[in-house]
Amino acid sequence: MILILAPDTDKDSTEYRQLLEFLSNLENIQHRVHDEKGTQQLLTEIYLVGDTAVLQTDEMVSLPCVERVVRVSEEYRVLGRHHDDQRPTYFDYHGVRFGQDNLNIFAGLCAVDIPEHVEIMVRALAEHGQVCTRMGAYKPRTNPYSFQGHGKACLPWVFELAGKHGIKVIAMEITHDAHIREIQQALEDAGNPTGVMLQVGTRNTQNFELLKAIGREADFPVLLKRGFGITLEESLNAAEYLASEGNRRVVFGLRGMKTNMGDPHRNFIDFAHVPVIHRLTRMPVCIDPSHSVGSRDATHDGIMDIFHVTAQGVIAGANMVLVDFHPYPGKALVDGPQALHMDELGYFLEDIGIARKAYESRLKLARKAHATAGAD
Repeated sequence: MILILAPDTDKDSTEYRQLLEFLSNLENIQHRVHDEKGTQQLLTEIYLVGDTAVLQTDEMVSLPCVERVVRVSEEYRVLGRHHDDQRPTYFDYHGVRFGQDNLNIFAGLCAVDIPEHVEIMVRALAEHGQVCTRMGAYKPRTNPYSFQGHGKACLPWVFELAGKHGIKVIAMEITHDAHIREIQQALEDAGNPTGVMLQVGTRNTQNFELLKAIGREADFPVLLKRGFGITLEESLNAAEYLASEGNRRVVFGLRGMKTNMGDPHRNFIDFAHVPVIHRLTRMPVCIDPSHSVGSRDATHDGIMDIFHVTAQGVIAGANMVLVDFHPYPGKALVDGPQALHMDELGYFLEDIGIARKAYESRLKLARKAHATAGAD
């Protein structure tokens, strides 16, 4: 059961304290308070977990500060949209807004190699007005003899260079809860020049102990990628693991499904699920065209498949694009063949801009059509 409080409820008020006291005395029921930042106001929700079937909706809605009561039957209790819930929500992190109504680009190195390449990348991003990037320090690989990333050794200079060029958020995959502490320490030692969005890779989507550890971490938002060859429902439940432990700042990542049905692409591209996730949850949605396509192949018109599938995801309403670039792809230690070149950055960003304008035009058309239908 969810208690939705009146907007901008004062948590110092007598009524709010009375509400919490009442909930604390309920037998076999625990409560968790979550703040949901809307576009115009702060919304507070209280999640009741346990034997809630004995609670009467009429009684609960009469409690101080309570505006509405929702009985939850859906599995996505914290991150899901329930019944008629159409509220636009978002979270801010390090000066960057993440919501279902905007778009952020995270272009960068799949794997950090040398400081020179990192600086070339972040400088180019800054010149194009970008404030986010991706940088892989910890790299889980299928082959045990492949490059596994520089780990914590590269964090100090990656963070320093990012801060030097005004990069506000770095998407960085972790594979162990110890990596969280390493990132925290490196950021602190560097003077917190940038921010980090922890990334859960497809191999760890069902590493439930790791998800719980990340969920208990309040410092960083999380990008959770869809799991290898598992259903969308299973991956969304993985996101719910994060939220159930307290971290609701979750972005859901589509990176293609592992199946030979996707050949010749690296994975079967699942970007049609962007609006599905918007409908089922309140999470922003990220697309990863690089790991979906896995090559620089182009059609006869000269447009690469990576550009085509990125446009498909953005036109469907994607809120984040995670994409591989490298100053010298031939020297990249991981996934060089799929990396875009630095002189293609401006072209890529402009192409995304075209797709985003198309989405916004579609959105206006849909609202006009709904308004006309409502008038009839």
